[in-house]
Amino acid sequence: MLDIAFLDASTLGEGIDFEPILKLGQVRMFASTSREQRLQHIGGAEVVITNKVVIDKEIMDACPNLRLICVAGTGMDNIDLVYAEQKGVKVKNAVGYSTHSVAQTTFALLLELYMRVSVFNHYVHSGAYSAGNLYTCTQYPFCELAGKTLGIIGMGNIGKQVAKIATAFGMKVCYYSTSGKNTSCEHEYERLELDDLLTRVDVLSVHAPRNPQTYNLIGEKELRRMKKTAVVLNTGRGGIVNERELADVLDEGIIAGAGIDVFEKEPFDAEHPFMLMQHPERLVLTPHIAWSSFEARTCLVGKIAENICNNI
Repeated sequence: MLDIAFLDASTLGEGIDFEPILKLGQVRMFASTSREQRLQHIGGAEVVITNKVVIDKEIMDACPNLRLICVAGTGMDNIDLVYAEQKGVKVKNAVGYSTHSVAQTTFALLLELYMRVSVFNHYVHSGAYSAGNLYTCTQYPFCELAGKTLGIIGMGNIGKQVAKIATAFGMKVCYYSTSGKNTSCEHEYERLELDDLLTRVDVLSVHAPRNPQTYNLIGEKELRRMKKTAVVLNTGRGGIVNERELADVLDEGIIAGAGIDVFEKEPFDAEHPFMLMQHPERLVLTPHIAWSSFEARTCLVGKIAENICNNI
C-alpha cells in the first residue's frame, strides 16, 4: 500500500473532503509539521504532500523512499527543485485550481477601494443614516471602474481571468510580461514595457510568480511613476511589491490606495510597516485568502490526487 504523508493538512482549512487522497493508500495526515518534525512525520513515505513545509536537500537525503513531492498549491518556493531533479524525486504542483477564487478576490479588493462599501455599511449600522435627513449619503464619493485602465503584471491563467472580468466592467486592459516571452494575449490586450504601463494605468494588479526577476519589482521608484489616483493590487505573491516602500508611498499620498492579500513573510510581525501607517484607510488587507474559496480547496484536493495517480 502506498505510504503518503500530508505534512500540513490544516492549511487547506475545514469542511473539505480528503477522500480522493485517502483512498490512494495509507495516508498519515498531520495538521502541521515543524522543521524539527519533518523527518519523523515523513518516515518511510513514498509520497509527501506539503503546502508550506520546506523539503530541502537534507530531507531528501534522509528519506530514501521518497519518490514524489506533491505541492498543495501553485508556488514551489519551499522545494529544492534542482536537488529533487538530481535525486530523481518528482515534484508536482497544482495548477489552475484557484483561478476564479483569486480573480474574485482581486475584484473584491478593488471594489472596496473604489466603492468603500465597508464605510457605507458602518455609516448605516452606526445610526448615522437614521439620524440624518437625506435619503442617501454623498460624503464618501466613489468612482466607476468603467473607462479606467487596468494594468496586469503576469498574464497567466489568473491574469487572463482578471482581464476578462475587467473588460466586463468596461475597463481597458494592458499587461506586462515579466518573462518577456508572453505574447499570447497581444491580439486582445496591449502589451507594454513596465515603465509605460505604470504611467498609464489607473489600477495595477500583480499576478506573477515570485522569482529573482520579480522580487521587489514594484518599489518606491515604480510607484512614484503612477498616477496620484492609482491603486495597486497584489493577489499574486508576497515580495513582488516592496511592502515598506508601499506603506511610505501610501502615507505620502503618492498613490490613492492598495489592496494586498499576500506578504513576503506570512503571517507578518505586529510591527510590520502596514500596521504602523498614518493612513491605514488607504490600504485594504486580507490574510492570504484569495486562493481559498471552498470550490478552490475542493478542486485542490482533486488535483493532488491526480498528481499522485499520474506520477506513481
